[in-house]
Amino acid sequence: MLRYSQLVNPHNTPQESRARVLFEYLVIIIGIAPMALMVNWVLLPHAFVGGGLTGICSVIYYITGGFFPSLFPEYGGAVPVWLTTFVFNAILLLVAGLTVGWRFCIRTMVGVAAITFWYRVIPILQEPIIDDPWLGAIIGGFVFGLSLGCVLAANGSSGGTDIVAMIVNHYHNISLGNIMLACDVVIIASAFFLPLPASMLEEGTNPTYLHIKRVLYGVAMTISYTLAVDWIMSRLHRSVHFLIYSSKYEEIATAINTTVNRGVTILDGTGWYSKKPVKVISVLVRKPESSLVFRIIHDIDPSALVSIADVRGVFGSGFDKIKAK
Repeated sequence: MLRYSQLVNPHNTPQESRARVLFEYLVIIIGIAPMALMVNWVLLPHAFVGGGLTGICSVIYYITGGFFPSLFPEYGGAVPVWLTTFVFNAILLLVAGLTVGWRFCIRTMVGVAAITFWYRVIPILQEPIIDDPWLGAIIGGFVFGLSLGCVLAANGSSGGTDIVAMIVNHYHNISLGNIMLACDVVIIASAFFLPLPASMLEEGTNPTYLHIKRVLYGVAMTISYTLAVDWIMSRLHRSVHFLIYSSKYEEIATAINTTVNRGVTILDGTGWYSKKPVKVISVLVRKPESSLVFRIIHDIDPSALVSIADVRGVFGSGFDKIKAK
């Protein structure tokens, strides 16, 4: 069975690298399913408008309701989200492939195929699984964000504004985050001009207030999923720096190098009290790998002195790619 380090370390053997890629594709395909669940079970039944391409497709779904009863009878005559998601992404991927390059598009194609499939097979509920709209916006957005975070951690994408941002950034020095934020603001604000669903029509309530409330639902959902994405990405990419002081440094270093599959650096030091030379093991590992390092130290030299420190980010061989900002 492959260890965690073998799945995330790009310097594995060819067999382990293929297993790592397969693992990431499985995460993309399966991990994207909760996104579709939240859209079909919370967002669409509540008539929310979120950000990104999902928001655009949901707007089209609401506007075209009853327009095509013979073509889409199971969706009340509305153009289904799975169809618009596929069409828009296919166009964006074609443009991205011709401008940015097809290598970028491969994993995105897998993500687009997966999200289209899940949108298609998961039924749209008439009544949302979370009755309260505010709770639905927060919980639905959070689960959506957790799902998206898993996909992004596997170097995948669900398409949409991710592709738009990449294309624009290819030609103009504009932050990807700013591009996506601008897209989300425009999409969510468009909810103000859409006809109100029957579920929101409250007797004696000012329609303008209801339109504003609908926009705020979208804002709450977007904030919730953004926080969830940041949370899961920071959890998955947390690293730990070990400093290990032990007379059995050679055995410990070799075990870490072969078992955890991480590079080890031996530092020269001097014990100030004893005035004797000492060897210090310095090693950077992912947070989930730290328990394995502790087990190695305990098995070889339980009396070793160990210092650990959380590291905000590690870039380079075996960790995250170095990116120009």
